[in-house]
Amino acid sequence: MKRIIPKKGTTQSWIPIEKILENGIIKTKTKYIKLLKVTPINYNLKSDLEKRSILNSYKIFLKTCNFDIQILIQSSKENLEKNIFIIRKNIQEKENKYLKNISENYIQYINKINSNKKSSSKNFYLIISKKISKEEYNESIEIIKNDLKEKYFKIKECLSRCGNTVIEINYKKEILEIINSFFNVRKNINEKIIKKEDNKY
Repeated sequence: MKRIIPKKGTTQSWIPIEKILENGIIKTKTKYIKLLKVTPINYNLKSDLEKRSILNSYKIFLKTCNFDIQILIQSSKENLEKNIFIIRKNIQEKENKYLKNISENYIQYINKINSNKKSSSKNFYLIISKKISKEEYNESIEIIKNDLKEKYFKIKECLSRCGNTVIEINYKKEILEIINSFFNVRKNINEKIIKKEDNKY
């Protein structure tokens, strides 16, 4: 039995984004959104005293920032071809066979990790927003900017006590890259699921 797959529309046709303003604020039909990028810390490497201090600061963050916050974690596979190229170049310059063998084994190890998709980097984002009603839809953008800016400064102040760095994403190009990469990951997953289901028929 042949499965009929509906035609795919463009990403823009179903994402509820109306416009990305110059200051990095995303306008949708029901709210205005701002993306914040967070640089994480390695909690496991901290001492017990530092861990207690971080947890106390995080509690303050949860109490102080009493508004909606969404967390977005974006994983991307690392391109290790450049690393492998440098290693191979160094191998050619070595005369020691033992070092050459070690380097070749290391390249095999890197390729294995990469093929198993274990080599990936993660980006962490916070999404803050201001909901708007129909009456507020044409509200002054300055009021909206001030509301989101106030939320941003609260988050930045609280998370800096935990050791995190928080920055605003103000450039349209960077925002589009984040949105596209996030939805493209899910698109690829859906395509794989469809292919698996097709094989059943």
